[in-house]
Amino acid sequence: MPQPSYSQGNQDKPLLTQCIGDAFDTTVARFPDREALVVRHQALRYTWRQLAAAVDQHARALMALGVQPGDRLGIWAPNCAEWCITQFASAKVGAILVNINPAYRSSELDYALGQSGCRWVICADAFKTSDYHAMLLGLVPGLASGQPGNLICERFPELRGVVSLAAAPPPGFLAWHGLQARAHAVSREALAERQAQLRGDDPINIQYTSGT
Repeated sequence: MPQPSYSQGNQDKPLLTQCIGDAFDTTVARFPDREALVVRHQALRYTWRQLAAAVDQHARALMALGVQPGDRLGIWAPNCAEWCITQFASAKVGAILVNINPAYRSSELDYALGQSGCRWVICADAFKTSDYHAMLLGLVPGLASGQPGNLICERFPELRGVVSLAAAPPPGFLAWHGLQARAHAVSREALAERQAQLRGDDPINIQYTSGT
């Protein structure tokens, strides 16, 4: 079978092939009590140890949702702690995080979801004048009456559900704290086994840009 090939100039050090999740764990082991993440507008501070606990919890929760390596996981939110946690958690389970511009309107969101084939979407409740919940409800028929994980939508056939960062999202959305609660269904050993199967060549991110 064809294998990836690499080229590099005259260097003493070889290319790093460590996966993002493994690199994250290496840093946690080196600096467990140092500050890792500060989100001023949310009044949140994490040491590397605390961030690792949140990342692993949400990685297990994503596995409990049925997220498989290569699945697309959309995130539509401004900067926040949950965004950072999702990036590392999705990398640990081999999902491909689809970064959706917070300023997108419905037509742009429609294109990104359809073209990327998102299995799940994590969204904020709103940004500036955009009501994310209302825009998603308008784009995804059956979302309000569906059960997260069992969504059937002809427009977005791969989409199975939407997770909201809001404390009390509308019907049809799985709340972020509800996602956290699902972590207990997947063991730490199962997460470690999944992470060990990943390779440094696996994609973990799709970014839609303005064309620049």
